[in-house]
Amino acid sequence: MGLPALEFSDCCLDSPHFRETLKSHEAELDKTNKFIKELIKDGKSLISALKNLSSAKRKFADSLNEFKFQCIGDAETDDEMCIARSLQEFATVLRNLEDERIRMIENASEVLITPLEKFRKEQIGAAKEAKKKYDKETEKYCGILEKHLNLSSKKKESQLQEADSQVDLVRQHFYEVSLEYVFKVQEVQERKMFEFVEPLLAFLQGLFTFYHHGYELAKDFGDFKTQLTISIQNTRNRFEGTRSEVESLMKKMKENPLEHKTISPYTMEGYLYVQEKRHFGTSWVKHYCTYQRDSKQITMVPFDQKSGGKGGEDESVILKSCTRRKTDSIEKRFCFDVEAVDRPGVITMQALSEEDRRLWMEAMDGREPVYNSNKDSQSEGTAQLDSIGFSIIRKCIHAVETRGINEQGLYRIVGVNSRVQKLLSVLMDPKTASETETDICAEWEIKTITSALKTYLRMLPGPLMMYQFQRSFIKAAKLENQESRVSEIHSLVHRLPEKNRQMLQLLMNHLANVANNHKQNLMTVANLGVVFGPTLLRPQEETVAAIMDIKFQNIVIEILIENHEKIFNTVPDMPLTNAQLHLSRKKSSDSKPPSCSERPLTLFHTVQSTEKQEQRNSIINSSLESVSSNPNSILNSSSSLQPNMNSSDPDLAVVKPTRPNSLTPFRKAKALYACKAEHDSELSFTAGTVFDNVHPSQEPGWLEGTLNGKTGLIPENYVEFL
Repeated sequence: MGLPALEFSDCCLDSPHFRETLKSHEAELDKTNKFIKELIKDGKSLISALKNLSSAKRKFADSLNEFKFQCIGDAETDDEMCIARSLQEFATVLRNLEDERIRMIENASEVLITPLEKFRKEQIGAAKEAKKKYDKETEKYCGILEKHLNLSSKKKESQLQEADSQVDLVRQHFYEVSLEYVFKVQEVQERKMFEFVEPLLAFLQGLFTFYHHGYELAKDFGDFKTQLTISIQNTRNRFEGTRSEVESLMKKMKENPLEHKTISPYTMEGYLYVQEKRHFGTSWVKHYCTYQRDSKQITMVPFDQKSGGKGGEDESVILKSCTRRKTDSIEKRFCFDVEAVDRPGVITMQALSEEDRRLWMEAMDGREPVYNSNKDSQSEGTAQLDSIGFSIIRKCIHAVETRGINEQGLYRIVGVNSRVQKLLSVLMDPKTASETETDICAEWEIKTITSALKTYLRMLPGPLMMYQFQRSFIKAAKLENQESRVSEIHSLVHRLPEKNRQMLQLLMNHLANVANNHKQNLMTVANLGVVFGPTLLRPQEETVAAIMDIKFQNIVIEILIENHEKIFNTVPDMPLTNAQLHLSRKKSSDSKPPSCSERPLTLFHTVQSTEKQEQRNSIINSSLESVSSNPNSILNSSSSLQPNMNSSDPDLAVVKPTRPNSLTPFRKAKALYACKAEHDSELSFTAGTVFDNVHPSQEPGWLEGTLNGKTGLIPENYVEFL
């Protein structure tokens, strides 16, 4: 029930009921005053807490923005770049949100605290002042009235009339003060209905504006959130595959560490203890030593593995001789003496074991170190890119596309190994393999057929996309933009041998069909890349660094699937660059011993001589067919001959049947394209430049000519003869 109304007419009577009603209004005002005072205090605490929260969130955002992901390897995938960028995106969103919160906090003080303090001071404070005045006038009126009533009736009439007039004036003033006080009390009671609630509404509106801004930020962040979710899932899938590969390599290292040795440019390297003479005697200091057989240079780096720091300056000497130290001639075991050309005296070294000493002795005696060959897990040499091989792959593809294109987990779910081997033995049987029209029986499960296809590809003497191009494909996948990646991979595919390219085209067309049905089989392009990347593009050396590049192998397969029509049905427009031609003048970087940082854990795969012979024969046949069909295109056409000239295999690089019949010594030639020299032996020139004395060079893919009196090398497919 609400407060009773204060009637102005009751002010004159000033009855007990009026006084009780007035007292209830005063109590309500006092309660309102205390509530507003507490509310202002809580509001200030809330604003302070919001400021602290905003400060903490800004600090959190700054921490996110400062952190940078470091990936393993020399490049990142698009998914990894998206994840790395996510922390900066998170920080931007949080900062934007906190900017809006600060605006809300600054506005809250104006729209909430200031109006409430003003209402409490001006309205409730004025009512309190009016009450004081009312109480004072009440006391004054009551005192004068009592004094007037105590006057004796014997006073003169003039005195009594004067006293009556004075009482009337006081009563009138008291009545006016009473009316003003009642008016003020009722005014404050009415004002609080809007002047007290309105600031609270404005504060809530500020909160709503802040939350709406957060909602808009969330909407704007939605696209990146979706992209990031996909990138996280893709990265997690790649991690699972990479982790299993690294774990497998680790187990091999545990089981037989001697079969896995670090491949480096040095003939021999490792820790040796070197005897050093001191003023108080001799001491043995641990050094990390390297030996290069060609230059006979020994480098000794004092290094303490426990502290992880160098113990002095590096020292290099030229080996003169190395002699085994007999055990009875020195207290230490596993010792040998080294004599240097540029250092007097004998350097006594201690190996870590007898076997280690034997290896050092063999290396310094000019013999190569012994490396164990890695035998592929599959029985290599039983599968070939011949008519039988193409027949097997076509039968498998036909069976999958006619019977199981919509099976979930296609190519990801593996079949039972015994069944897979049995199917392969049937398909590879020369009696049944020649029956090209015979389909695979329906008794074989789709997962068995898909596993047989993958197994056959792994059984080839080398990966379908070839060891010598593996690093080039990986580098193409690491390029910054998608267009460059596609262009470079397009060029590399056309450098593959004809049979490899035909088989790859057959497979990519099929995988594109599989990906087109991903809503049913759940095998997206990314999933197919994970499955086929390690199969088609496996490295020659099994290392941790190579395993870290599996994600880029997957990207190469994704690009091949998504762009299979362009890559396989069109020829790259641009000629090979000078840098690519230079590959024919040196061994492929893939066949060189990689540095320790690139190949920390290595297991060699030795290419069989029969494999090289088949590649050589394939290239000779395809080249001769090209020459016989169009003899005028020998110099101008590069689509079919350039892959052979730029092969990193030295046996393949020299196969050039067109050169003897197409080049006459000492002729003039004109440059078709501009070229910048990368080595002193090469010539720089612009399009249209004319060379003199052009004749064949000893370097495959290059000519030798004269320009402005200087003789140098010219890329063969950059010129035409005049």
